[in-house]
Amino acid sequence: MPIVYICIGVALLLLFMVVFKLNAFISLIIVGLLVGIMEGMSPTEAMTSVTNGLGGTLGSLALVIGFGGMLGKLMADSGGAQRISTTLIHAFGKKRVQLAAVLTAFIVGIALFFETGVVVLIPLVFTIAAEAGVPILYIGMPVIAALITMHGFVPPHPGPTAVAEIFHANLGKTLLYGVIIAIPAVIIGGPLYTKLFKKESLEVDIPKQLFNPKHFEEDEMPGFGISIFTALVPVILIAFQAVVEIAMPHSAILPAAKFLGNPGVALLISVIIAIFTFGLNRGKKMPEVMQSITDSVSGIAMILLIIGAGGAFKQVLVDSHVDKYIADLMEGSTISPLILTWLIAAILRVVLGSATVAGLTAAGIAAPLVGATHVSPELMVLATGAGSMTFSHVNDAGFWIYKEYFNLSIGKTIKTWSVMVTIISLIGLAGVLIINLFL
Repeated sequence: MPIVYICIGVALLLLFMVVFKLNAFISLIIVGLLVGIMEGMSPTEAMTSVTNGLGGTLGSLALVIGFGGMLGKLMADSGGAQRISTTLIHAFGKKRVQLAAVLTAFIVGIALFFETGVVVLIPLVFTIAAEAGVPILYIGMPVIAALITMHGFVPPHPGPTAVAEIFHANLGKTLLYGVIIAIPAVIIGGPLYTKLFKKESLEVDIPKQLFNPKHFEEDEMPGFGISIFTALVPVILIAFQAVVEIAMPHSAILPAAKFLGNPGVALLISVIIAIFTFGLNRGKKMPEVMQSITDSVSGIAMILLIIGAGGAFKQVLVDSHVDKYIADLMEGSTISPLILTWLIAAILRVVLGSATVAGLTAAGIAAPLVGATHVSPELMVLATGAGSMTFSHVNDAGFWIYKEYFNLSIGKTIKTWSVMVTIISLIGLAGVLIINLFL
């Protein structure tokens, strides 16, 4: 019966979000309460579980997501992302312009959320394609592939960070494994996949009416070195912690590495650096810089609430002891927990649309498998992330962002975007299984 109640809960999420178009945060809270009651909890106990789950999840993630949004906004408003892009294009030349665009998106995608990255880089995609004389999607598809892959696989992005919290995974290891898997996923899902299309099918009309971006002049942008350094500060610090933990577990510098590698601390340091490199050192006044930081909050407020609600739903499953039922159910099973977790997330993604909701819900369901099977929690995070990217279609906001910015029909969007993210999802699963062979 516990599995039946979970299925009913998922069906209700589908009903609320897809049919009634109810906000994901509201839907998750309602479903969390209903599932808790169906599992035998009193209404008061269910509400307490929801409250604890919401607070516990946001308590650990508010700093990460908040500072991450601030860093991305400062980078966008200063021209730092444009500087990274134009420098790499000049370095690689027009013949390798696709590779330059992918590398740009890969680097920028570490710091920027997917939606922010699209807004920042799409105008550059149009410019790059025009200057190089190539179809828009020849550049656009690989750029989008890099942004969505980094968003789904790599901390400190909200999805993988929240799922890592549920699985109690080490964020440093998750980041390292995620980057390793992301590289082939981006290459195959982006540049290689575009080669299957005829040149004329990759051409689109630039939808100028949708967005009129600010183009920074040469003297308005920060330097390349300082731009890329600021963008990579959190990655450097988190990776440093992972390297010290793996290579020097008894070193005297381990406590300092753990402090600096804490995602909240790493991103706080990067924001402080960005205030200077992307703000004050560019001649901006402190009130102007702080306005960018204030504006960044509006883009992450709903993300925070949805993630918190996902944590609340997860906590209901834990407090109603569904985790023990699933652990007993999986005992002696020959199905790989990595494949099972990917499959759960994939089904939820196709049904619900939201990658974040799919990932958090799948993680809440699959969390007991870590203790029951002793599988790597870091690989469970990545399997969940890969599954939550599968076949995005009309019930996903990302589908419409991609469609509208590239001015595509629904059919062409499915052929390019939907198939592309599915390829990335499958390559991600394959990468997880390969790494698991060596752990």
